[in-house]
Amino acid sequence: MKKNIFYWSPCLNPVGTIKSTINSATSLKKFNRDYNVSIINVCGEWDEYRETMDENSINLIDLNFKYFKILPKKGFLGSRISYILIFILSFFPLIFMLKKQKPNKIILHLITSLPLLLLKLFNFKTEFILRISGYPRLNIVRRIFWKFISNEIKIITCPTLDLKKKLENQRIFSQKNLYYLPDAIIKIKNFEKNNRIPADLIAINNKRIILSAGRLTKQKNFSYLIEEFSEFLKENNDFILIILGEGEEKRKLVKLIDKKKLKEKIFLLGFKRDIVNYMKNCEIFVLSSLWEEVGFVIVEAAMSNAFIISSDCPNGPKEFLNSGKNGLLFKNNNKKSLLNSLKNYCSLSEKKIFTDKVILKRNAQKYTMFRHYLALNKILSI
Repeated sequence: MKKNIFYWSPCLNPVGTIKSTINSATSLKKFNRDYNVSIINVCGEWDEYRETMDENSINLIDLNFKYFKILPKKGFLGSRISYILIFILSFFPLIFMLKKQKPNKIILHLITSLPLLLLKLFNFKTEFILRISGYPRLNIVRRIFWKFISNEIKIITCPTLDLKKKLENQRIFSQKNLYYLPDAIIKIKNFEKNNRIPADLIAINNKRIILSAGRLTKQKNFSYLIEEFSEFLKENNDFILIILGEGEEKRKLVKLIDKKKLKEKIFLLGFKRDIVNYMKNCEIFVLSSLWEEVGFVIVEAAMSNAFIISSDCPNGPKEFLNSGKNGLLFKNNNKKSLLNSLKNYCSLSEKKIFTDKVILKRNAQKYTMFRHYLALNKILSI
């Protein structure tokens, strides 16, 4: 008899969690015919991905009426208002759905407080799996709430060993209930077929490219990257910096680039679906985030044979770069630290650069969809 696996992941913005959720669901469906896999479409946030769902035989279950387009999505206050609205408007529909559908398992990615509260209040036949990602701030409210529901939830997954260890040390959940589960990031076929040079790179193909990518938000710390790169250019004028992504800090970054008079050296190219083609044509990939999981982009860059320079932010990059033994780590948001790493790169031997690329590409293969499936399937069988 087939097992029904549901995903609860109401995303407000096109963040990595969307890809993580879709890839995880796809891996279960692709590699095991005994699973029926569904993603709960809480308020219409998954509507634009219906075609992708259909291609991968993933069910999309509409929970409520479609109010996603009118939700505020920018800034801390706007997102918090949206979370509260989703919590209130989904309370009873989620109860009715779980009682009617009775999925075997439900995997919780975002706005997890609602399903976890319902788990505490009702006797569902469904087993709840909590996915803790990013860098959760363990404030007093979150600590009390997680402690409140800790006896009800038997499986908690973490994308990094560092986060798993941190949660073990906090003693909120039982250590036996914590599992390491790398994200499903890599689709091998995407790296085999993508060898095209993007049109906007052809005009600058004589330059050495430093690439960075992500939503243009405070977390990604692109203003720091621009400041450090502007100093690096004073001695290394043959490099350019390309940043891919959209977000609320775009205007701020444009003003900073104008102020530095670097419009011919730093390019904001917006969101790109074919990001692998950009990674395959860059020399260095820089992750400047203030906090991150392993980060989709750093894994994809390693798989694309780019050299990686990353901040030592919590939780994942340091782990991925083997504590700086491969690639280069700089101190998070520390003035001149990234500058020094860029200078250090220029002094590395070709053998060291090649060796680091090989090792990091091997590390990236831990994040393939098949590896994720093997780990998740084992957890679901517990």
